[in-house]
Amino acid sequence: MTYRHTAWLLAALSLFLVLKLKLLPALLAGLLVYHLIHLIASRLAIGRLSGKNAKILSVILVSGLVITLLVASVIGILALLRAEGGGPAAFMKKLAEILESSRPSLPEWIYSALPHDGDALQTYLAGWLREHSGELQLMGKEAGHTFAHVLIGMIIGAMLSLYEMVAVEVRKPFVNALAERAVRFSNAFRNIVFAQAKIAAVNAFFTWIYLGVVLPLVGVKLPFAGTLVVVTFVAGLIPILGNILSNSAIVIVSLGHSFQLAMSSLLFLVSIHKLEYFLNAKIVGSQIKANAWELLTAMLAMEAAFGLPGLVAAPVYYAYLKSELKEVGVI
Repeated sequence: MTYRHTAWLLAALSLFLVLKLKLLPALLAGLLVYHLIHLIASRLAIGRLSGKNAKILSVILVSGLVITLLVASVIGILALLRAEGGGPAAFMKKLAEILESSRPSLPEWIYSALPHDGDALQTYLAGWLREHSGELQLMGKEAGHTFAHVLIGMIIGAMLSLYEMVAVEVRKPFVNALAERAVRFSNAFRNIVFAQAKIAAVNAFFTWIYLGVVLPLVGVKLPFAGTLVVVTFVAGLIPILGNILSNSAIVIVSLGHSFQLAMSSLLFLVSIHKLEYFLNAKIVGSQIKANAWELLTAMLAMEAAFGLPGLVAAPVYYAYLKSELKEVGVI
């Protein structure tokens, strides 16, 4: 077995352990900070500064700015959710209330597919929460522990960007092979996350136009409009399935006003996602040469194996796997 094969095995084992040891938030946060620092540093031409100390100081300042902005963004989103109605729990409760109160206006084929009373709906939701309690740890007692992992991951990402900016060394072949795997995975993350962020931003913008501009102009003001825009962006970072989740929330909230508005919202969302499919093929597909069915298959398999963390990691893991296979000429 060559050093390259050993590096592949260690990379596969590391990615497996990231999911089993629940270190995915730290890994993703670290990669995000690392790439944001490199992006800003390249725009500011920090890499071309003459002195080593000047580079170190510049990267430290940029690192502090990036981490501060990311933490502030999370705090701001949580504050918005609470301001609109008490947070995620209140939002989910409102969706359940809308479904229950809208039953008389629903067509029979939709009505028959839903739980028949509020107690049945509550029982279903309670069972779902019990089944996925481990996957919802960010909303439970382990939130502080996970947040600490995220902060540590951010610091490690900042340290790596600083090290890469100033370090010059000659690596042994095995170390170089490991570094190649790390760089390839990092590039897969950048291609997927940054491209998907562009698509999510476009979706969130058009959702805001619809919920915050178009509907108020015709005299309709839906509750949780700001929350729905935030949900659209955050869920949109997960290809395909994220859109299904955010679209379902928008249609349910629209159903609280009328069945006709729910159908109008559904028509709007279908139209927007026709545009998104074009953007997905143009942005994400051009980066990793992957079709929607490929990503969806990978996400379903990873979700079955690792739950919610597997679902989040699947696009990046699949992009990395595909890049490795292309590198050896298999595909």
